[in-house]
Amino acid sequence: MRLLHCDLSGEAAPVLEEFYDEIPPYAILSHRWGKATEEVSFKDIETGADIAKKEGYRKLQYCCQQALEDGFKYVWIDTCCIDKSSSAELSEAINSMYNWYMRSQVCYAYLNDASCPGSGNSSFRKSAWFTRGWTLQELIAPENVTFFDQYWRYIGDKHDLALLVSEITRINPEVLTSRVTKHSFVYKKRSCDNRLTTVYLLGNQLDRGADFLLNLPISSQNVATLLISVTTNISCS
Repeated sequence: MRLLHCDLSGEAAPVLEEFYDEIPPYAILSHRWGKATEEVSFKDIETGADIAKKEGYRKLQYCCQQALEDGFKYVWIDTCCIDKSSSAELSEAINSMYNWYMRSQVCYAYLNDASCPGSGNSSFRKSAWFTRGWTLQELIAPENVTFFDQYWRYIGDKHDLALLVSEITRINPEVLTSRVTKHSFVYKKRSCDNRLTTVYLLGNQLDRGADFLLNLPISSQNVATLLISVTTNISCS
């Protein structure tokens, strides 16, 4: 597993470190990508590119600073911790993603379209982060998920906001506040604006199906619908 060292002070360039057997405690980021050219990539860090001018660098700084404040030396961020030029590494990363989020000490959910702190604010409820295909696993896999607005102001965590997040996502509050590895369930994410409704299949009873989906060659797999087994239309109540 490749992790980013959180110390970005001084003139030193960001450092990525590889871990195999003993992985140190780490924080992990859940976010929406901006323009690919504005995100800090693995290649940028490896080549020593000037990343400070990229829009995504501020997000990286926020994440690292928060991790240090929380007592962690490392973070995992998908934009820069995966070498996406390697199809083998990308495929392995996708297959490992759920476990990486589950094993993190905390997940920082960065809502770059939420403008004010406070869970009652409508921008939190309407954040596009909740519509992402990856949101399901990034909400339920980590034991601790902390929400931040676009200025990295604290909004709350998924335990305190379980009822509200359940209302937004239609995920059972008990699923949000427990370790999902102990459960088998089908989650239906409804949409009332003519978008596809996705049905996620997880849990022990569906291991074979999930394994089949996860181990498809990357070229024949839609990354945005990882763990999505079926699309169907469900009328909204």
